[in-house]
Amino acid sequence: MGELVVGIDVGTTKVCTIVGEVRDSDVYVLGLGIEPSQGMRKGMVTDLNALRASIVASAHKAEKTSGYEIGRAFVSLAGGHIESINSRGAVGIPNQRGVQLDDLERAMDAARAVNLPHGREVLHVIPRNYSLDGQAGLRSPLGMLGFRLEVEAHIITASVQGVKNLEKCVEDAGVLVDRFILNPLAAGDIVLTPEEREAGVMIVDIGGGTTDLAIFVDGSVWHTAVLGVGGQHITNDIAYGLRLPTELAESVKLTHGHADPKAVSSLEAFPIQPFGEELPTKVQRADLVHIVHMRVAEMFEMILKEAKRSGYDGLLKAGIVLTGGSSLLPGIKAVAADVLRMPVRLGQPERVTGMSEALKNPAYSTSVGLLKLGLIMDEEDARREGLRKHSNSRGSGWMRGFLRGVAERLLPREETGE
Repeated sequence: MGELVVGIDVGTTKVCTIVGEVRDSDVYVLGLGIEPSQGMRKGMVTDLNALRASIVASAHKAEKTSGYEIGRAFVSLAGGHIESINSRGAVGIPNQRGVQLDDLERAMDAARAVNLPHGREVLHVIPRNYSLDGQAGLRSPLGMLGFRLEVEAHIITASVQGVKNLEKCVEDAGVLVDRFILNPLAAGDIVLTPEEREAGVMIVDIGGGTTDLAIFVDGSVWHTAVLGVGGQHITNDIAYGLRLPTELAESVKLTHGHADPKAVSSLEAFPIQPFGEELPTKVQRADLVHIVHMRVAEMFEMILKEAKRSGYDGLLKAGIVLTGGSSLLPGIKAVAADVLRMPVRLGQPERVTGMSEALKNPAYSTSVGLLKLGLIMDEEDARREGLRKHSNSRGSGWMRGFLRGVAERLLPREETGE
């Protein structure tokens, strides 16, 4: 039996709560609750009460299906307030003894000591690689002899207020936050193969309000970013271009939408009822596809620009892996390949069992990935706790969940006779 964990993916369009066990590389799902999201826009809280209600409803569904009461969870985080930097830290090794775990931690602490603008906090600190006495590109220098140890680390930061507002919503819903996890890290952990992470790959998680990116090279995270554009922007373009209510525009996108004009016949048409029209009118599907294509092509131009800005676009041998709910749009893969000029595939959770059929879908990559990656991060924190006293800052580890025990995340529901 694996460890019981809970993940809550709070997105712009949906809140997904999963109760599960992580068994080696598989996630066994015990309970699931999916609820439309209200009060969230582009990864930022816009209505505390509305979002709290969505989280309560999602968590309650997961409790009913799993038979457990949810006390704490790993929670997803995205939004335009996310930023990342790369930093270096160096320490001396006493007496040229072999490198020990505490040396790695001291080097990471040195890399973590960056000056942040007011109102920002460290979310994740991830080692990229190490060097010892000038020998660069080391994965793990443990036991190696040397005088000077250096680490390159990827540091992800977030707005303090953005994090606190989301934390308040979750905790007002009766769930303590074990830790926040950046969306593309969670999705990448469950969707990418080890070979892709080694070769160089970018995961692109296209959600409703944001598109979240992470570049993996040599098995580690080298760059992350969040773009403030997603599937809702396609819907809004359709609503504006065809003069439709937003709900009808979303339905038209799901029913008739396509991103690749070359795949759609100029003879296809379908009826809609725009604002101000008493009777339905026919629209050429090619007109709809043109609207969709323009926005999708623009999204991938933004993604390409971000890849080039990172400086690692030439290292992406494995290309791009698309995931997230909006990656299901027909034709999006062809447009991505045309704009990015790289290999492109669609990714979704595969090693999922239990109540899993609904979750083998790109829309739930982050939701499933939260469980597995959250446990990995907790285990790292536990190892660090054995080496040094825990700091109260979020960036040093957030040991709350682990020290109180995984069991506190899930309390057996009392029998009510219902």
